[in-house]
Amino acid sequence: MILIVLLMGFLMSKLYIVGVGPGSKEYLTQIAISTVSSVDVVIGSKRALDLFGIKAQKHELNVKNMKNMLNQSIIMVKEGKNVALLSTGDPGFSGILKPILELEPHIDIEVIPGIGSVQLCAAKLKIPWDTANIVTMHGKGISEGIIDIINNGKPTIILPNFQPSELVHFLIEKGIDHQRKVAICERLSYEDEKIVKMSLKDVLSEEFSYMCVMVVY
Repeated sequence: MILIVLLMGFLMSKLYIVGVGPGSKEYLTQIAISTVSSVDVVIGSKRALDLFGIKAQKHELNVKNMKNMLNQSIIMVKEGKNVALLSTGDPGFSGILKPILELEPHIDIEVIPGIGSVQLCAAKLKIPWDTANIVTMHGKGISEGIIDIINNGKPTIILPNFQPSELVHFLIEKGIDHQRKVAICERLSYEDEKIVKMSLKDVLSEEFSYMCVMVVY
């Protein structure tokens, strides 16, 4: 009988990968809130955990312990616990879904989508984002392929890796007009949200938070 109960718990346990939006509680979805309130364990960055009133066991996720905590989340699900992994923005775009699938493609996963910074940037700038190029550089180097993308006649929404100035240096060196118009959306959804429009060259004299989205027109 005990074996049957344990087996049922294993079969019913699930890993929920929950998109928590760009950062403000106002952009949390109702299903994200209800999912986090129903699980046994919640794992996420400090700013993601702070969005919820969590009564369950919780663990903070950061750059140094990322791989270990993702592995632990899989182990806990296999032990019969329901686990929520919090992913900033949407889990499927520069989020936690990809590394989890690389670690364990056969675990029972449910993805709860979230509102990403790319979507919010497009909304703030009134860009129909199905007509834009969308590029993420998170965790990647700058590829020369970005030149052809930027020059294809569509606005290009970019998640830069750290400071946008690194990318701007590259673009200007590769012959992109330094007067090309850009917009930087910084700390979207927070009280100190900032949206500025300037030339590509002007970006070099400014500093921005790593929490930003860049649009090249």
